[in-house]
Amino acid sequence: MTVDVVNQQNVKVGSIDLRDDVFGGRVKADLIHESVVRANAAERRGTHGTKTRAMVSGSGKKPWRQKGTGRARVGEIRNPLWRKGGTVFGPQPRSYEYILPKKVEKGALRAALTQKLKDGEVIVVDALAVAEVKTRAASALLKSLGVAGKALLVDVKPEDKLALSVRNIEGIRLLPSNRISARDVVNTRRVVLTKAAIEKLQEVLG
Repeated sequence: MTVDVVNQQNVKVGSIDLRDDVFGGRVKADLIHESVVRANAAERRGTHGTKTRAMVSGSGKKPWRQKGTGRARVGEIRNPLWRKGGTVFGPQPRSYEYILPKKVEKGALRAALTQKLKDGEVIVVDALAVAEVKTRAASALLKSLGVAGKALLVDVKPEDKLALSVRNIEGIRLLPSNRISARDVVNTRRVVLTKAAIEKLQEVLG
């Protein structure tokens, strides 16, 4: 597969050959799904919590004697069987994060990028940079590349000026190539990569 390389004015300045064993295979949607679910689980706050019988308010005194009253035996009014009592085995604050095998994460990212390439939603540029820290400059750069709506910008080491310039643009994310995931790719409309970034990804995912 051959992809055109353009400059920041969207003029073709070359091309790059992508390996078929990396970006030419079948898109494994099941791997993408697993990676997205894992990423979503890792971001869950997990702050919900219920009160056990030790946490609810109320006396610990035995309401009545054990035998002889004809009523059911009970130890305290905080009993989970009673109204306003504690909750048994309820949810407690915890982390929902878990780890997938590295091969699964790599396969998911490879599949997500492959799908974007097949859909023609990947732009490869020779460099991503702006002359000054201005949102207007970043907007002009994206407009010249034909990028509108949600977009993911990827570089090996993003430029600080560009990072500061795009942070106020809604739907635009700038990430280094070693930190993108399958969810980042599928949750955007266009993917803009520098030539160095796609070469690095091709090396890592191969």
